[in-house]
Amino acid sequence: MSLLSIENIHTYYGNIHALKGISLHIEKGEIVTLIGGNGAGKTTTLRTISGLLKPREGTVKLNGEDLSKYKAHEIVYKGISMVPEGRGVFARLTVTENLEMGAYSRKDSQEINRNMERVFNLFPRLKERRTQVAGTLSGGEQQMLATGRALMASPSILLMDEPSMGLAPVLVELIFDIIQQINKEGTTVLLVEQNALMALGIASRGYVLQTGQIVLNDSAAVLKSDPTVQKAYLGME
Repeated sequence: MSLLSIENIHTYYGNIHALKGISLHIEKGEIVTLIGGNGAGKTTTLRTISGLLKPREGTVKLNGEDLSKYKAHEIVYKGISMVPEGRGVFARLTVTENLEMGAYSRKDSQEINRNMERVFNLFPRLKERRTQVAGTLSGGEQQMLATGRALMASPSILLMDEPSMGLAPVLVELIFDIIQQINKEGTTVLLVEQNALMALGIASRGYVLQTGQIVLNDSAAVLKSDPTVQKAYLGME
């Protein structure tokens, strides 16, 4: 049984048919990437998984359980957290308060403290700035905070939407190193990323999405060597 299984999902924005029967699966311990052009449906896929959008058809299952009956905040309790595109930090709250907001689904104070320490170990810069208001952080620091906040829920699978967007190259490398570290510590990752080359560099498998449909799926190594992927997403001729 896959950790996360999506079968024949059809998601709409009003009359706009955004996802047209996509299916994918993610096994425990993997990093899987979803690549595609603007408007392909990548963010819509993450929003559907996390319950922010409800599909008209199809199922999203976590460990075999259909999530359709749950609201978005209840799906966090089940073990899915998302790092949204644009970070979405609470600008007027401190770093620590933002992290505490990520732990709303947790009741064990000792577990919350352990998670906080884990986040500070992953992101020492956040520990240095734990009393700083989040809106005054740099873009890279806000990305660290958004990731740390999602980890505070102790997810079994972490959804990441464009974590490198707007960051300097040195910070992009840092974020990708941390994604791998998070994965090594036991968290499965579904990564949506505009930098397809770096995403395929750390992922075990990938899916290519075009206009709401999966058009390719294979190991990351095979996708990196596919001429169509190279031309369309990797900047190679």
